[in-house]
Amino acid sequence: MTASNTGLNRRDFLKAGGMSTLALTLGATGVFSLSGATKSFASTENPTSGFGGYGPLVKDPDGILDLPRGFQYRIISKTGDEMPNGDLVPGALDGMAAFQGPKNTTIIVRNHELGTNAKYPVNGKNPWSKGAAGGTTALVVDSSQNVIDEYVTNSGTIRNCAGGPSTWGTWLTCEETRELGHGFVFEVNPHDPENEMSKTPIRDMGYFSHEACSIDPATGIWYLTEDSSPSFLYRFTPHDRSQKLGSLQKGGILEAAAVDELPSLSASNFSNGQKFGIVWKQVKPERAKEDAKDLGCIQFSRLEGTAFAAGILWFDDTSAGEGRHGRIYRYFPATNTLELFYESASNNDLDMPDNITITPWGDLWIAEDGPGKDRIVGLTPEGKIYPFAENQLNDSEFTGPIFSPDGNTLFVNIQEPGITFAIWGPFARRNSARQRAMGYAAPPANLAPVVSDKLAAFAENQGMSILEAAALERHGMPII
Repeated sequence: MTASNTGLNRRDFLKAGGMSTLALTLGATGVFSLSGATKSFASTENPTSGFGGYGPLVKDPDGILDLPRGFQYRIISKTGDEMPNGDLVPGALDGMAAFQGPKNTTIIVRNHELGTNAKYPVNGKNPWSKGAAGGTTALVVDSSQNVIDEYVTNSGTIRNCAGGPSTWGTWLTCEETRELGHGFVFEVNPHDPENEMSKTPIRDMGYFSHEACSIDPATGIWYLTEDSSPSFLYRFTPHDRSQKLGSLQKGGILEAAAVDELPSLSASNFSNGQKFGIVWKQVKPERAKEDAKDLGCIQFSRLEGTAFAAGILWFDDTSAGEGRHGRIYRYFPATNTLELFYESASNNDLDMPDNITITPWGDLWIAEDGPGKDRIVGLTPEGKIYPFAENQLNDSEFTGPIFSPDGNTLFVNIQEPGITFAIWGPFARRNSARQRAMGYAAPPANLAPVVSDKLAAFAENQGMSILEAAALERHGMPII
């Protein structure tokens, strides 16, 4: 449905919106926009709370998306479909965020991980690089689940990957490349599409193969992952931490994470008088990867998604560990503590974690990107594991899982052939206490990292958790 069909055209919409309406619900982003066929499963009389999952998946007779009983999906956008302005929906759907819009609307911003040649490119009017096919699009939906608009918000970029939302209602693209002069972060304002800001690289956020980024709302500091091998974990501290439109363009300091020995505040409590922890080493943005390597920063295998919730950064290393099945870490900024939460082995229940999100009720949801049928898998603070969705259409990955501001709808893509879904049903209610609990919960037993008796004893002597010791040991900490 076009804007003219609903009595709200783009100019009126943008004028009515203004930046004051761009309130982002962190950790619970998504939208309810419906413009395609619906698939509904039988409702359950006693929907679960979500604390133990939602039960077994029900086979989809259309062979697209298996979900638990009681949940429904609808295809809201497909690559190659016509947008209101006549352009076609671009391909390679990736990271997404959702923002509250004016007049009860919700806005999705969506990345397109396209290179220089594509069958369905992002056709923008104000591209940064005319030879690049990537960019971002937005979908706007009203309270009656009608698609009001779908339009380009950024163009002329390459391989926009997981990205991440700001606290002030904008989207950071994250180019996953270092070719043809690309490899930057661009900021996109869905209320002012294709403006000069959208084509101005935030150079102090680094020139490297970006993947995802998340902001700590308490400090205004950003954390960024790098999708290359080896890859590094970065943090960007803006000169202006007001968390307002235009603040990132004022520059900042870029650093990479390293393992270091820090003097203990109470050395007598520890056998060797030293406590290992995480320190941050400044790197030059234009040679971030090279500096991080030269400075001895932590070398990860290939970092992917991030999520920040309840004061904790979650991120994953998709091809790390024995068998290259992946790891999930959590980092505590308040204590500079890094923990290895999950380390997959061939007999584990997860394979190659990619995009991640913390649900409104506190579970960690993980999108797989392994061979075969990929799933969205949930982990609970109580240590339970459950599947929520499985791609039956093909072997393509899930990308961009996000929740609506009210927490009632999940939005997610199948990257190829390019489908965006809305999924709703008996989701658990928002629970900030469980979000905090997830940050300190022990991992499910069969996903926890395997540690030796020597490492466990070292952790006890050092006054650190086994998860912290495991993370540091995997990255070169000597065991004394």
